[in-house]
Order: sequence, then structure tokens, then C-alpha cells
Amino acid sequence: MRVVVGISGGIAAYKAVGVAREFVLRGHEVHVVATESALRFVGRPTLEAISRNPVETELFDGVAEVRHVALGQSADLVVVAPATANTLAKLAAGFADDLLGTTILASTAPLVVAPAMHTEMWQNAATRENIATLRRRGVHIVGPASGHLTGNDSGPGRMAEPGEIVDAALAALRPRDLAGRRIVVTAGGTREPLDPVRFLGNRSSGRQGVALAEAASDRGAEVVLIAAHLEVPAPTGVELREVATAEQLREGVLAAAPSADAVVMAAAVADYRPEVVSEAKIKKEQQGDELTLRLVRNPDILAELSASPVEGRVVIGFAAETEGDDAALLELGRAKVARKGCDYLVVNRVGWSEGFATERNAVVIVSRAGDIVTRADGSKREVADAILDLLH
Repeated sequence: MRVVVGISGGIAAYKAVGVAREFVLRGHEVHVVATESALRFVGRPTLEAISRNPVETELFDGVAEVRHVALGQSADLVVVAPATANTLAKLAAGFADDLLGTTILASTAPLVVAPAMHTEMWQNAATRENIATLRRRGVHIVGPASGHLTGNDSGPGRMAEPGEIVDAALAALRPRDLAGRRIVVTAGGTREPLDPVRFLGNRSSGRQGVALAEAASDRGAEVVLIAAHLEVPAPTGVELREVATAEQLREGVLAAAPSADAVVMAAAVADYRPEVVSEAKIKKEQQGDELTLRLVRNPDILAELSASPVEGRVVIGFAAETEGDDAALLELGRAKVARKGCDYLVVNRVGWSEGFATERNAVVIVSRAGDIVTRADGSKREVADAILDLLH
């Protein structure tokens, strides 16, 4: 497959080397189109060595070959990484004042962009409108992630990792097989307040749920994302409904589920909540050396939803377990799907360094009957697509 990797001028351009390399390692022909600003951040020799092809930059080179459109016309896939705020604005407006712009306008191939910029620029209304415009046109947006940026800044705007970008780009070549479907996805981790300051929570970042929402949207579905305390940016192009507690999540799911073709319960929901929530901060001077909390059980949202089936609707649950033995882990999943009554259960192992807040995941999916339907091991986007394949 012929892939054009466009690189615009931002500090994240150094990561574009990894994007080009990953495509080459997966057996694809890569042609790099870099802006002049991009070459201030990463050298031409590096890009040519990695891509194994000359780097194209000049609009007026190869005029006899009509190269300013030939690259786009011959591409099977176009990826722009990083896509700066300036580049996003130019793409949304249809500018073609450099080789990257003409290449994109001349191409009918899927276009995937990986934004990278400071948080304030990403959250600016102009950038958000440009992203919405591109999504409406069918452009696939990957990221950005949240993390350390240039200098001392930290927040959303960090370019997605090269492997994640390549996974999403290759997934964009898939048919929009979920068009016309309405899918509800839950993501993140609920928090149960102890007082106005403290809460009981969990380590879920929401990354897997966000990957599911993004993948479903890319595959043509109308997506409602019910999110609790995401640590990664929510994807654009989906309907975001934010919640905090397990009870709020329950209300959101039960409100959205009746019109859904599928509900994917990826959120980590607190099993218990404090029986009494203090109106004021709990003071250690008043409590002494010990603090006793009485917890009560939260409603079982997955079981409640599964107990009221709707014809044609698929309900997919998740089971995060710390069991180290594979066979025992599978048995825990089979027991849980039998208790919950959902159509499928995605079972994954979690721990101090796996499952939560990581780039990758490994899951086994079991049916209501306890049979293994499939296994998936890879980036969370790859796992998301494997889960969504259940909806065929």
C-alpha cells in the first residue's frame, strides 16, 4: 500500500519518524511530504533513511510530472502527523499553498490527522470548529493525548504515539460498517464522594472506552459517550455526556440505552459508596487515629440493563480482574457473564502496571453461554475494533 506521511512544523515532528518507520515495518511504501517548518525540527536525511524514499517539500519540483497532485492521486492513505493548529486550519479551509496542501486536496484516499499543540491552542474555539469541520468531511482524528508538552506545560494536546496513529490509520481503511447504528459507550471511572474534598475511586483513565467511542465513530456509528472523569481527551464527533458517580452513570445509561443498537460498558464503576456523605471536610483532629466508613452497595448497572433486553440490542460488559492465572481468569469471566446476563463480556487482567492507564490491552471475549468468541492483544484501538466486530 502507498502511504503519504505529511509532517507539519511542530516539536512533535520528531515522532513522525516513528510513524514512517512503523508503516515501513508493516510492509507499506512510504512517501514523506514535509513542510519547510517541519524540516526545522527533524532532518531530511533521517526521514529519507527511514522511509526509503526521497522527502518531498517543494511545490514547484517535478512540474513536468505534475508532482503537486501526483502524490495525492497515487496515495492509498494520507496521514498528517503532527497536525499543528495552523495545519488544521488550512485543511479545514482547503488551502493549497504548499505541497502538503495540494497533495491532500488531490487525494481521494482516507485522510488521518494526529493533532499536536499546546493545550490552550487545542481548546481554542477556532481549533474545535476546525476539528468538527474535518470530522464532518470524514477525516479521521487520532488523539491528542494528555501529558507533558513543550516546556513545563502539561495537558491535552500531546500527539498520540506512533503505533497508535498507525493502528488508527489502517483501521480507517475499513468500511464504515457501523453506519446507521447508534452505540452507547461508557468510559472512565466513577468517584463516590466522602466529603466535598475526598472520594472513593479507581485507576481507570478511560483510554479503552475513548478508543471504543472513536473507533465506532470512525466506522460510521452515531456514538453517545457517557464519561466519568476521563484522563484522556474525549474524541470529537461523538455526543459526550459527563457523569461523576455510579448512580449518575446508571441514570445516563438507562436514559440512552432504549434507542441504542449496542451498549458497551467499558467504564470502571465503583461497587460501593459511603452510606453518609459529609457536608464538610472530615477533620483528622475530630476523628482521631482511626476513621471508620460504612459503605453500601451501588446498583449493578450491567445486570439491570441486561435484565431488560431490547430486540436487536447488544449489551457488552467488561470484567477487570487481578487474577494471574489465565485459566482462572477465564473462569471468573464465565461466572460473571452468567451472573450479569449480558450478550458478551470482555475480560482483561489489571494490576499495578497493566490494564489501567496503559497504551495496550489484552482481552478475551466470552459469550453469554461462556464460550470464547475471540481474543485481542494490541493497542487499545486494535482491541476496540475487535470488540466492535462483535456487532456484525
